[in-house]
Amino acid sequence: MNLISRPILDTIIKNLNYEEFTIITGPRQSGKTSILILLKQFLERNSSPTYFISLEDPEIIARLNSHPEELISLIPESDKKVFILIDEIQYLKDPTNFLKYNFDIYRERFKIICTGSSAFYIDRKFKDSLAGRKQILNLFTLSFEEFLVFKTGDNKLIAEINELNSREEYKSLQSKKLKQLLDEYLTFGGYPAVVLSENIERKKMLLKELSQSYIKRDILESGVRNEEKIFFLLKMLAAQTGSLLNLNQFSTTLQLSSTAINNYITTLRKTFHIHLVRPFYKNIKKELNKMPKIYFNDLGMRNILLGQFQDIGFRIDKGELIENYVFLQLRNRCNADDIKFWRTTDGNEVDFVVSTNFDKGFAIECKFNEKTFNPKKYSKFTNEYLNFPLRVKSYVNSSNSTSLFSI
Repeated sequence: MNLISRPILDTIIKNLNYEEFTIITGPRQSGKTSILILLKQFLERNSSPTYFISLEDPEIIARLNSHPEELISLIPESDKKVFILIDEIQYLKDPTNFLKYNFDIYRERFKIICTGSSAFYIDRKFKDSLAGRKQILNLFTLSFEEFLVFKTGDNKLIAEINELNSREEYKSLQSKKLKQLLDEYLTFGGYPAVVLSENIERKKMLLKELSQSYIKRDILESGVRNEEKIFFLLKMLAAQTGSLLNLNQFSTTLQLSSTAINNYITTLRKTFHIHLVRPFYKNIKKELNKMPKIYFNDLGMRNILLGQFQDIGFRIDKGELIENYVFLQLRNRCNADDIKFWRTTDGNEVDFVVSTNFDKGFAIECKFNEKTFNPKKYSKFTNEYLNFPLRVKSYVNSSNSTSLFSI
């Protein structure tokens, strides 16, 4: 098995000496099991006792469900601390009790690193906060930088991205190649299996499988009864990427209560399909808008729901696609809670406002073509928020290249 490392693995390794157990969560097929396998290989190379448990095995589930103490009977004796890697921890009947029991009694003997398919399970099955005992890490589908490594097998293009990020005047000799790869990422997204497939039709087939089988599994396991309605809602959300989440509008269209729509949105968010960005404001009366904006956590998933795979230049939703891409880049670099948007009651809007410190940060307006950006249109924001300088990010800019390589 030829697995490619990802930055989250470095974070996990840096925290191996801490007692807290680690939960790696994220969408299905984002690479969580591969991270556990890579971690196992790393630990074994360093002569650290390691034991891998897959909770896809019903016999093992039955044993561990009978009593948390059964874990001891599965792992070999060792005079060194043992690292126990557990895949799909949410399949246990009571993962909270299992992890809490083994942490409180055996934390000096072993450390647990586990995966879980969704934040939904973390909320529903983890009955207390496990404060002081856990570290939760989110593994999303590949970022554009990770995508480049998966496609090329080296870090050379990452170095180009870093140069573009650190030096505004830097002109990359690899810009043509980067643009071709960006087009592929915008079209097919970052699911590892999709990225590694070279055949376009196979990419579409894999995305279709993900959108049907795996979303259906998420829906069924979350307890949602009306599968057809939530699928239709998901397609509506895909068509309204970057728009305000109007529960009443969806309620009317789907003939469901606002409460039901809100529950469906929570399920889709907790299973990592969508993300909601909240409004940024200073003057509450003029600026406060309670409705969040909708973005997808993977562009390929959004595109398969819409059935849109044509060249980006011919797409009617190219502006929304670029905006969603910029959100993903910001999400990978910043605390997601610090990413907001600005919109006034009279319709003035800035796509993203990111706080980097108290009352300080930056703002981004997204355009397909930089020529459509009119700075005067944003004067209310720039005059009011001097500590949040506004810049434009576009697919096409004045030098006929793209500013999306550096966010």
